[in-house]
Amino acid sequence: MSKIIEILRAHEGVETHAYKCTSGKTTIGVGRNIEAGSGPGLSTDEINYLLASDIERVEAELLAAFNWYRTLGTARKDAIMDMCFNMGLPRFKKFKKALAGMAKGDYKTAAIEFLDSRWANQVGQRAITVTDIIRSGKY
Repeated sequence: MSKIIEILRAHEGVETHAYKCTSGKTTIGVGRNIEAGSGPGLSTDEINYLLASDIERVEAELLAAFNWYRTLGTARKDAIMDMCFNMGLPRFKKFKKALAGMAKGDYKTAAIEFLDSRWANQVGQRAITVTDIIRSGKY
């Protein structure tokens, strides 16, 4: 099997981001056609693997960026992770007042500040759900 892997990598190339192949199909990795309606896309196992990997990455970023994150209960950690997963750490760090509230354990203020944002307007009900968890500490 290792020889075919070597051959396919050489012929198809290896791409970490989606691109258009020579036939114009959206492709990723080693020739994986992910074009809607014409390729295999991703299997459920592959989607779950990617999600688990992304969750690990986001949690590591949060642990490195905020000392207070590790002190949170599971529900609040999940709420913060949901936000960071959605917008990325650089944008998440711009919530200065909300993050100051989180650092002080003032979850009511943090929730209000998170809701008073363009992000909340963009994601609608998701923001309400997440900030309710931050405020209450419960799902």
